[in-house]
Amino acid sequence: QVQLVESGGGSVQAGGSLNLSCIASEYTYKYYCMGWFRQGPAKGYEAVARIYGDSDKGYYADSVQGRFIISKDNAKNMIYLEMNGLKPEDTATYYCAAYWRSSCTNSWKRGEIAIRGQGTQVTVSP
Repeated sequence: QVQLVESGGGSVQAGGSLNLSCIASEYTYKYYCMGWFRQGPAKGYEAVARIYGDSDKGYYADSVQGRFIISKDNAKNMIYLEMNGLKPEDTATYYCAAYWRSSCTNSWKRGEIAIRGQGTQVTVSP
């Protein structure tokens, strides 16, 4: 089974930036689309961004649109999340995830995760 490992979390002040990375143990896009989600304190699943293997176009939650950028390097099996203009409400554990490609949009929105990483903490102070 594909394994996902995130890195790059940390603490930053509001308005700052962080870059997250996720490495997959193998090429994932044959069966999956890839994305990021987060879980904040006492909060449930929140989709953040997703991307498909055959395109560089990212899709975003309204809460991060215009501030976050998802990208990938297929040759390296890497997925990235560039986070700019961070707000305290962005504080959460961020997870890299694979969603079944055939139902990617709905799965990403609903939290129907096929594979997930262990998560990386992002803390934004006021």
